[in-house]
Amino acid sequence: MELKTQPFMLNIGPHHPSTHGVFRMRVTLDGEVIVDLEPVFGYLHRGIEKLAEGRTYTQDIPFTDRLDYIASMINNFAYVLAVEKLAAIKVPERAEYLRVIMAELMRIARHLLGVGFLTNDLGAMMTPLLYMWREREKIVDLFEMVCGQRQTYNYMRIGGVSHDIPPEFLPAVKKFLKEMPAFIDEYDQLLAENEVLLARTKGIGILPPDLAVNSSVSGPMLRASGVKWDIRKADSYSLYDRFNFDIPTATSGDTYDRYRVRIEEMRQSVRIVEQAIEQLPPGEVCAKVPNLLRPPRGDAYARIEASTGELGFYLVSDGSIAPYRFRVRSPELLNLTVLRDISIGWKIADLIIIFGSIDIALAEVDR
Repeated sequence: MELKTQPFMLNIGPHHPSTHGVFRMRVTLDGEVIVDLEPVFGYLHRGIEKLAEGRTYTQDIPFTDRLDYIASMINNFAYVLAVEKLAAIKVPERAEYLRVIMAELMRIARHLLGVGFLTNDLGAMMTPLLYMWREREKIVDLFEMVCGQRQTYNYMRIGGVSHDIPPEFLPAVKKFLKEMPAFIDEYDQLLAENEVLLARTKGIGILPPDLAVNSSVSGPMLRASGVKWDIRKADSYSLYDRFNFDIPTATSGDTYDRYRVRIEEMRQSVRIVEQAIEQLPPGEVCAKVPNLLRPPRGDAYARIEASTGELGFYLVSDGSIAPYRFRVRSPELLNLTVLRDISIGWKIADLIIIFGSIDIALAEVDR
């Protein structure tokens, strides 16, 4: 006997002020199958872009820490590049190397959480996540050694960094780099051929490359769909043109490929940090910049390859000590716009995994 069914709507979230929580999905279901999905943004809106227009350029750096708050160093990096472009400030070479080292360590730490929480969403309880948290804590220890903070670092400055690394930093980071490849291999051994992970991620939530490009998707999501685009190579900034590294890509664009690309990107970040440490020159770590910087009238946009994609800052100067306009190009916001397209036809249990594979911190979406 055929059962008569009709679609019904299910609200998922907002339910918790944390990474995934301040987000609502209005899902239309036929049984357990998703027939429509409306992502609802804006439950977390602190107005950072407007607040930043009432403070000096230097005072705005801590605001950037609080966007993707689990990748704070990278947020600092993108913002100070925009100000330096606006004000034509030359950064000392040693400071550029230190920025790259911190940004790539931050990328590893961010991917460790991204992959760890995805496995948690898959029902792996806490084991893979805690394995990855273990290595992330080592990176956080390194950051604490440098600037005294463990989450919102406020380390990068307009013209360089706030201060030089302590003597114990380089031996500690070399020890970490020596150990980290074996730990990545350990994650692979634990997860890559795990039958539950394969069953729940292979062929699920496929993002075609044309849709990814047309939706301005970037970062690991884009590269998992086979598009070899990384701003560190395509539009090189800082000193990235001095380092040898590969751009990991995949072909299917499914949830499994998004996980794999992040794993491989950690290996490449280890390579970059090793080269940066080997090339690290002596010298100053910050240019002489006025406390109350007044860039000339004009505008500037600077972008970097953040751990989740293209993070950009657009600034407009009217010649005063505060930006006239301050806008953020958030990769996590744009990556979320394809959630409907890659979820329709899958089941409600798959939706949680697909959503987790986008890897977001809602504070950066902040609209």
